[in-house]
Amino acid sequence: MESETNLIEELIEKTVEYGKSSLELAKLKALDKISDVVSSLLAHSVVIVILFALMLFLNLGIALWIGKILGEIYFGFFAVAGFYCIAAIFTYFFMHKWIKKQVGNAIIKQVLK
Repeated sequence: MESETNLIEELIEKTVEYGKSSLELAKLKALDKISDVVSSLLAHSVVIVILFALMLFLNLGIALWIGKILGEIYFGFFAVAGFYCIAAIFTYFFMHKWIKKQVGNAIIKQVLK
């Protein structure tokens, strides 16, 4: 009877240790995924900021150049703004679902990697 009690206690101890180990493993896996996603987002954010600065100065240059051609500087800025208005409308009506799908797939792929 005492050996059965010892076996049951040993089984309970091993089960508790297994549960603790499984919980610790789940925490470590979650931490790995979170750190991977955050580091990827940070790296992409740096690239996006650099591209934003590039586009800002490129657009300023184009607006000034078009304005010089048209005779008034502000005409160039209106032309660039009109281009972006048309691009935004096109993106909203024709590419919104595609962009949403691509971003969602990229996030899911990153998390499940």
